[in-house]
Amino acid sequence: MKKTLKGKGEFVYDYKHDILTFKMQNRNYKKSIEFQNFVIDIDEKNYITGIRILDASKVFKIDKYILKNIIKGQFKAEVKNKIITITLNFVSKKRNKLVNLFDTKQNYVQQIIAPATQNISDSRVECATT
Repeated sequence: MKKTLKGKGEFVYDYKHDILTFKMQNRNYKKSIEFQNFVIDIDEKNYITGIRILDASKVFKIDKYILKNIIKGQFKAEVKNKIITITLNFVSKKRNKLVNLFDTKQNYVQQIIAPATQNISDSRVECATT
């Protein structure tokens, strides 16, 4: 049976180091899984509750200024048979106009195979900023 967790999210963009972090509020971090430009945070109940994207402007192929001006976003993580699927959607502001970071019909999706050493059970996490 798949567990589901919903909550409020928050994000931080480190312009100098080009790192975008999105995490669920009020969850205690336990461990991380690193994969290429992604670091996935897992809490003590084995839910994925956050993600850091290193070199985010290069990963998303967008200007750092757009990432610096994100005003809201959504984060979803699903684990099924040790395959982690992360879905992100953000809205930024450019010259006082709202801009979707990704095509309105397509969110950013990244799949990662969890290492065999990680004990991650099937689950779904959804959170958004307000």
